[in-house]
Amino acid sequence: MKVDVYNMEGQKVREVELPAAIFEAPIRPDLMHQAYVRQMANARLGTHSTKGRSEVSGGGRKPWRQKGTGRARQGSIRAPQWVGGGKVHTPKPRQYTLDMPRKMRRAALRSALSVKAAEAGVVVVEDLDFPEPKTRRMAEVLQALVGEEASALILLPESPQANERWAHVAYSARNLPYAKALVARYLNIRDLLGYDKVVMPLAALDVIAAFLG
Repeated sequence: MKVDVYNMEGQKVREVELPAAIFEAPIRPDLMHQAYVRQMANARLGTHSTKGRSEVSGGGRKPWRQKGTGRARQGSIRAPQWVGGGKVHTPKPRQYTLDMPRKMRRAALRSALSVKAAEAGVVVVEDLDFPEPKTRRMAEVLQALVGEEASALILLPESPQANERWAHVAYSARNLPYAKALVARYLNIRDLLGYDKVVMPLAALDVIAAFLG
C-alpha cells in the first residue's frame, strides 16, 4: 500500500510503501477486543477495600439480652444492619491482571493499523522539527496534516527523555486536548482506537516496521 508523505505544511513531497505485513494484515476484531480489555483491566489498581464486621471498631458485647426486651435479638452493634456496622459482599483488594500472548497482542496491533490504513487514518510526515516547544505551532501542523475535526496520535521514534529534539515535539503536543505524543515502541491498542488519525514521521515508521514486521 502506497501513501503520500507530507511535510509540516501539509504539502505532498513523495510517496512511501507501507509494509503489507503490518498495514494490510487480516482484520481480527476478536483480537483487538481482547487486547483492549486486557489493557484496560491491567490499568486497574485493585486497591479498593471496605471493612467487614470483624474489622470495624466497637461492638464487643451483646447490646441487650436475648429475650424479654421486646426488641429484635442482636449480637453486636457492628453487625451490617447497624449504622457504622461492617459491610457485606463489598470490594476487597484483588488483581485484575489479564494475560495475552505477545504474538496475539502484536497481531491485534497489526489489525488495528490495517483498519486505520484502510480508512486513510495513517498520515506519514517526512519529519517533525520543532526548534523549541510551541503548542501553537503544533496546532498549525496538525491542522495542515489531519484537519480541524480529527484527533491525532503522534508517534515518536525515540523517547523524549533520551532525545531533546523529540522532547520538543512531545511538549508541543501535551497541551492539545485532541492530540497525544507517544513513543512508537509503546504503541498500544487503546491509543490506536482512541484517536482518529495516526501521525508518524518516517523514522517512527521504521521503528514500527522493526518490531511488528
